[in-house]
Amino acid sequence: MSASPSLPQALTDWFAARGWTPRRHQLAMLDEARAARHALLVAATGAGKTLAGFLPTLAGLVEAPTDGLHTLYVSPLKALAVDVQRNLITPIDEMGLDIRVETRTGDTPSDRKARQRARPPQILLTTPESLSLLLSYPDSFTMFAGLKTIVVDEVHAFATGKRGDLLSLCMARLQRIAPAMRRVALSATVADPDAYRAWLAPDGDIDSVALVEGDPGAEPHVAILLPEGRVPWSGHSGRYAAEQVMAEIETHKTTIVFCNTRSLAELIFQDLWKVNAMGLPIGVHHGSLAREARRKVEGAMAAGRLRALVATASLDLGVDWGDVDCVIQMGAPKGASRLTQRIGRANHRLDEPSEAILVPGNRFEYLEARAALDAVEAGELDNEPFRAGGLDVLAQHVMACACAAPFREEELRDEVRSALPYSALTDAAFARVLGFIQDGGYALKAYDRFKRLTQDPDGTWRVSHPNFVKQHRLNAGIIVEATMLNVRFKNGRHLGKVEEGFAATLSHGDTFFFAGLSLEVERIDTEDLIVRATSRPARIPTYGGARMPISTNLAGRVRRFLASSEDWHRFPNDVREWLEMQARRSALPRADQLLVETFPREGRHYMVSYSFEGWNAHQSLGMLLTRRMETQGLKPLGFVASDYCIATYSLDPVRDPASLFSPDILEHEFVDWVQQSHLLKRAFREVAVIGGLVERQHPGKRKTGRQVTFSTDLIYDVLRRYEPDHLLLRAAWADARAKMTDVGRLADLLDRAAETMVHVDLDRVTPLAVPVLTMIGRERVATGLADDALLAEAEALAAEAMRPD
Repeated sequence: MSASPSLPQALTDWFAARGWTPRRHQLAMLDEARAARHALLVAATGAGKTLAGFLPTLAGLVEAPTDGLHTLYVSPLKALAVDVQRNLITPIDEMGLDIRVETRTGDTPSDRKARQRARPPQILLTTPESLSLLLSYPDSFTMFAGLKTIVVDEVHAFATGKRGDLLSLCMARLQRIAPAMRRVALSATVADPDAYRAWLAPDGDIDSVALVEGDPGAEPHVAILLPEGRVPWSGHSGRYAAEQVMAEIETHKTTIVFCNTRSLAELIFQDLWKVNAMGLPIGVHHGSLAREARRKVEGAMAAGRLRALVATASLDLGVDWGDVDCVIQMGAPKGASRLTQRIGRANHRLDEPSEAILVPGNRFEYLEARAALDAVEAGELDNEPFRAGGLDVLAQHVMACACAAPFREEELRDEVRSALPYSALTDAAFARVLGFIQDGGYALKAYDRFKRLTQDPDGTWRVSHPNFVKQHRLNAGIIVEATMLNVRFKNGRHLGKVEEGFAATLSHGDTFFFAGLSLEVERIDTEDLIVRATSRPARIPTYGGARMPISTNLAGRVRRFLASSEDWHRFPNDVREWLEMQARRSALPRADQLLVETFPREGRHYMVSYSFEGWNAHQSLGMLLTRRMETQGLKPLGFVASDYCIATYSLDPVRDPASLFSPDILEHEFVDWVQQSHLLKRAFREVAVIGGLVERQHPGKRKTGRQVTFSTDLIYDVLRRYEPDHLLLRAAWADARAKMTDVGRLADLLDRAAETMVHVDLDRVTPLAVPVLTMIGRERVATGLADDALLAEAEALAAEAMRPD
């Protein structure tokens, strides 16, 4: 393909000097720009998406130079904005164009931020939060008046969440300021392009957004790494394969080793160092590291000084390191889209195949890895459902608009409704949001600190006092950092720290393992989780940090593997034997069935349910099932959950599992659990911070997470007592149900349980139950300790399960 005649000569010459020709989708994006149409580009990693997004901007600035802000680029990650700036400046410098490209994030110095508002660059790279802050200034109307284009990169990463709500509202405001502004979005992993077109479009007008699809890249080379012996029965990290992973690192130029959690990334990094006989330079990168440490590692990778980097989702998105030629996924990938994104980090070029290796942690994870590999080969992606916009986010945005200028209610309401997440917003709901910002609500209106907005006699809304403007700009943002709680005995002895998210699932009397001890919860204070040592068995698995649940897409594929033996010839012998013995001794469920097994072992009675709804849903279900078992007098001792199944164990046997799985558990036990377990308080803290009810920062001083929690807990208690239908309490309930418990998947499971349940009562453990039962022992020791004993226990359990008689 020769360069398009519509491409300015400077760009044509630049492509020619590099021996390149523009790709079809890059020129198609230029055509859509010339037709003044919004556009969504879906193209494989390495296809030049970023250049495609900016090509119309560069062409426009060559043909009609301007000194004002021309294009706004919005990224979900600060690091991505920095990386894009580096990749944009190179062609601009090589073409000798007088175009300034700058970033604006939370890390940008204050003097540069002030200068950017007075004299913005032609291209500004930023994040949703920084854009929202820019829109809170009165000069935003002049700064954005000439804006031609907004480019949203990696749109799949945040469009369906609260950051997407904020960005959608920001785009609505920008469209009002600059009516001719074009909206552009870029992604490599969008399963439902029409849903994203509707999200991107003004007023949800899907026909106003063109869909541009890139050519498919070279088929990736993806393999599943099998251990030298057999696929392990237990574990979920792939740590057993450290030596084989190191061997892959030694034979490749640069490798990224992806882990699903930060704690696993640290463990894998240590494991690789122990077997790094050649002393190769290896780094680690995740979100808990200090910014300076991350920048240092990113710089070393960009310069080609590292042979391997152990990373988490912090590197899933778009950072372009061309020398990476292999990606290794430790443990199961959890989703086809996530795996596709990670595979794309290797050979960041369209015409060269990416090389990726999956290291499953156990036999179920082998099935998941095989399902993910098949999904990638089929070009199948996970669908992320869109939801109605959060009212806490709307409250923050309304306050930002008020900081910029007074407004009329009906005008701002119409503007807000042009953002798809808020298109169904009622007049009454918008009035409630305004009322909340006006005085905090009925229960709080006696306090001046909550009276942020005032309505003038002519109906215009304005900020009540300049101090509220400063307060908003100091505290605006969507990401609320997790608070850590101290685990203490009553006498003050400190055992360590756990994330508040784990503590939020606990109630008085619950038991869990921590620091090698079985602990019983006495109470949860603002800063501390007060416990006492107990001889009771720990009902709740030990604190393990955040886990990604398996996607519904991959779960469906794994179910189909169990239901039909036609694919088993592709599996290793031991995996195939495992499934064959399960079919012989118990049952393998059809794809639409829920298999529940009950059996005794060593004085306990087990119930194992193979529901494949993901760890989060199973963890919630375990809490509810054991409560209901207690009500039925079954004397539950505890439960353990994985992505694939949940196992409860009790002193008395479960004779009628269907009675435990009835849908009314979500009306009774679920509501009681959420309210008693501090889940609602935790959700309220987040919506109170986002909605502006509680400040994280005062001028010159930042509150600690515990101080924020203390403030929100006080307000929460007041609202629960005096205004239970408060706007933010309702928002907190919605968050607690959706985000913290995967309640949607839970409801689907319970709705079909009665009709699809297959109950098999047995005299001993089954092959399918072995992986989850071995987790009960594993939860009792610190990671890395007593591995030999646990391995022996798993082998003994497996031998019992695989015995045919």
